[in-house]
Amino acid sequence: MPRPLVDLLWRDHPLAPAGGSRGPRARLGTGQVVERAVAMADDGGLAAVTIRTLGQSLGVTGMSVYTYVNSRDDLLVLMADHAHATLRLTPFGSTGWQARVRQVAQDNLALFTEHPWLLEVEDPRTALGPGTIAKYDHELLAFEAAGLADLDRDASLSFVLDFVRASAARLLRGPGGDFTHVWRESVDSLANYLGEDHPLAQRVGRVAGEAMGAPSDAARAWEFGLVRVIAGLEALTLGEAPGDG
Repeated sequence: MPRPLVDLLWRDHPLAPAGGSRGPRARLGTGQVVERAVAMADDGGLAAVTIRTLGQSLGVTGMSVYTYVNSRDDLLVLMADHAHATLRLTPFGSTGWQARVRQVAQDNLALFTEHPWLLEVEDPRTALGPGTIAKYDHELLAFEAAGLADLDRDASLSFVLDFVRASAARLLRGPGGDFTHVWRESVDSLANYLGEDHPLAQRVGRVAGEAMGAPSDAARAWEFGLVRVIAGLEALTLGEAPGDG
């Protein structure tokens, strides 16, 4: 019988059920399989990790891999939890909660930068894992002095992490080539096509383009957005409703 995913996630816990694989004595451990899969994903993206290629990398058959993980979907959950468990959780010290939240955001951005494939793993079952729970507990502490109710604390953390995920996706995509050259080739024709149409877009776009050298700047958007995320949370701690001012 396949082992429940929660038991695979907690396989190293003293209370975990004995054993760990079906059939003859295992050559490997689930941890070794997961670590190899993470290394493959770091090198070639999530598409590089199939049960067959993972088995080949480990020197076993694809069917043998299923004695350590029940399915590829379960493997992805185990990989994500492993990545969360290896994240260096920066000590908060005596800093204020705003600085702590910024640190949480920066740590998660570093996590996505190290493991970009995590952006593709959105399985809610990762919440069951020891690495994910330890990460969650640490990050909730960032709001300790903010005076939030538990549900608002959880929502605030989700708000921050959702912003980080979206920003990381943009930052990791990169600028997509040298836009300066494209702009120089296109600006005169574009101005001719637009004429007097869309004056607001033309005015703001010109100012933004001159400042950023591109239609957008993911790094600038990250810093601009993070400041506003924290400012929005400050309003929540002061009891201000959205739209108050």
